[in-house]
Amino acid sequence: MAEVLPTATEQELLGVRHLLWGDEVKPDIFRRWSQGFNFSLSESSALEQINGGPCAILAPVQAFILKNLLLEYRDLSFRDRVNLEVQNRFLIQALLEILEQCRIQKYYMVYLNEQNDESTLINEENCTVNPEKNDNGVLYENLKTPQSFHEKLKVHVYSTIEEVNKYFLENINSIRSQYGVLLFLYSVIHTRGLEQVRSESETSDPLIDETYGYGSQSLINLMITGQATTYVWDHEQDVGGLRLRGIAKQSQLGFITIMEHLRFCTVGSFYKNPMHPVWVVGSDTHLTVLFSDEIKLVSPETKSEQARRVFKSFDPDGNNFINAPLLGDVLQALDLVSDEGYVEIMRKKLDTENLGIILLNAFMEEFFPKEESSIPDMFTLIHYNGLPRSNIKGEVKYHIGSAILLESDIKSICESNPMLTVLQTKWPNIEVNWCDNITPSLN
Repeated sequence: MAEVLPTATEQELLGVRHLLWGDEVKPDIFRRWSQGFNFSLSESSALEQINGGPCAILAPVQAFILKNLLLEYRDLSFRDRVNLEVQNRFLIQALLEILEQCRIQKYYMVYLNEQNDESTLINEENCTVNPEKNDNGVLYENLKTPQSFHEKLKVHVYSTIEEVNKYFLENINSIRSQYGVLLFLYSVIHTRGLEQVRSESETSDPLIDETYGYGSQSLINLMITGQATTYVWDHEQDVGGLRLRGIAKQSQLGFITIMEHLRFCTVGSFYKNPMHPVWVVGSDTHLTVLFSDEIKLVSPETKSEQARRVFKSFDPDGNNFINAPLLGDVLQALDLVSDEGYVEIMRKKLDTENLGIILLNAFMEEFFPKEESSIPDMFTLIHYNGLPRSNIKGEVKYHIGSAILLESDIKSICESNPMLTVLQTKWPNIEVNWCDNITPSLN
């Protein structure tokens, strides 16, 4: 049985509200976030996003749905097998996984109070404004203002994930109705804990941008990993004497972003190399999802792949070289011989012109002359964008591409092709032929 929090404890909801929205909940942004977890009529396993904003919730949930569909069906055959029952099952499974990652002690499920008062109940015959019906068949009016929404929030507390699963099964209509995304978001924040999220995010800025209404990186990280860290590199990094936390471990899902190409961030290996071949993809304004049914894309690294990754971790600007004095650190990180005398000999050998740099190719030829790859040269990529206006004919459908990894180490930068540019942050030498020669939109 669920524990119902006393009013005093529910005051934490006010803190959650401020953490998400700042000092003021702007009605237009609130309206854009007020939607349920609804699936596309054109692609039965794809969530549809009505307006800009809630992709910080919808894209990670979609990514977990796809991860689990691929685990069960192994390929894209699920596209023809998803009905209402399957939709609900995989949606609930995705929501449970996210909450499990966030939980510290108990699960806090935020819901709209269902008191039968005159201010809330309306007559079905006279209903004119997008009524929502709960599992008891009661119609509620569209809560038009942020204030009326927040005044009706209550919290159930559960000790086990089985109880939460039962709650979702009994309230699936609520999840898929107008405020499903917001109620789940509040449940995630409450389950993680207000002070825990504040501590992890290391910022006083609200998690939902007060001007444009998009979710912050902390909110995205919370949804993907269960921790609301602000940065996307691995572990911690020392920046100007500050220890700034990134991603703590290899994640279930990946994350890549155009912002790395623009030098606004550095995405670490934990995000670029997740446990499953599903990546949330960030543009400067929107989140989409990239996935593949090629499981070898997330195979364990070979020694040479590890060497390239470690070398590039000392080359944050992506120049394919490091400063010569860093050679010893790279060798030590790879558990290779790194005593001072040997390092000095290798430094002179790899930097024959005494330029003070070590080229990646020269390093690999010396220490890993027979490079092995766990990744196939050709594979299928599928892209999801939940906004109808960003899809062909306004229909939310997956867009399929055939990818090939070229042998050349020189990548062609094409600023007019944001999709290729963001893919190259993960696979520098990739080329993709998209279905119908139409490159899908990141926005």
